[in-house]
Amino acid sequence: MAVSVNLFIVLQSEEYMSFLWMVKKDPPSYFFGTIHVPYTRVWDYIPENVKVAFESSDTIYFELDLIDPKTISTLSNCQMLPQGKNLVDVLPEDLYRRLKRHLDYVKGMLPSWMTADQRGRGLYADYLFNAITGNWERKRPIWVMLMVNSLTESDVKSRGIPVLDLYLAQEAERMNKGTGAVEKVEEQCVPLNGLDFTQVLFALNQTLYQQESIRSGDIQAFYTTDDLIKHYNCGDLNSVVFSQDSTQVPHLNSTTMTSQEVAVARNIDRYFREELIYKRNKRMGDRVVQLLNTYPDTSYFFAFGAGGFLDIP
Repeated sequence: MAVSVNLFIVLQSEEYMSFLWMVKKDPPSYFFGTIHVPYTRVWDYIPENVKVAFESSDTIYFELDLIDPKTISTLSNCQMLPQGKNLVDVLPEDLYRRLKRHLDYVKGMLPSWMTADQRGRGLYADYLFNAITGNWERKRPIWVMLMVNSLTESDVKSRGIPVLDLYLAQEAERMNKGTGAVEKVEEQCVPLNGLDFTQVLFALNQTLYQQESIRSGDIQAFYTTDDLIKHYNCGDLNSVVFSQDSTQVPHLNSTTMTSQEVAVARNIDRYFREELIYKRNKRMGDRVVQLLNTYPDTSYFFAFGAGGFLDIP
């Protein structure tokens, strides 16, 4: 008999809210909303019922297989320009110069952004910069835009510790649990690479402009990694913040745009919400239901980005 996937929010602990839902079946399965930040920043705030659900589940599923080298290799390859092409060949000259100038600024600031803990763990500024920006001259502009968006003081301070999803994957492996993924790398890459090139240039230009304006003190960041962590640890279902983490696409600040630019930004936002949230939710949901119906005696723990649970059309 097919499983009826009726979700309900598990009772919260007395101390903290949690992003945990349970599927009413025997044995139960669970959905847990994660965020892409160092696990040490959130682990102490995750309620005990989440950890018990994780430990009691037979199989842990993620969006992607985070500990499979092939996944990492495929993800890296899909970010690259066609063979023989470099970023300098495809970007307008002025945009390329601004990008290079911003990266030089970040490289110069990185030693002062790093924490004592990072230095204590043997991280060096040059190593960290190269780890974040590695091979950027060969990457497609859309991925360079995402890279620029993550090159902030708040994000740099978070580097060097496994993010929550990866930590759970490592823990599952340590406990000899079954693991799996409901997505292929291509399903995340193709929508990003499929954005119209004119829109990509617009988004990269706006992202650079935001970072330049933040550097000059003209504007403040829309949100930071610290804001994301604060909302998550408080159990605040702030879909605006979490959907940014889910799509990985920066918020384009409309306060400094012309009406025509606002329209372009909204079209980009609509495209990514459709491709990276709504269609993904449908595809992942179908695969989850298939798993539950095919293996009804297995207890699953699905660890997916929190934004996917909150940003429902």
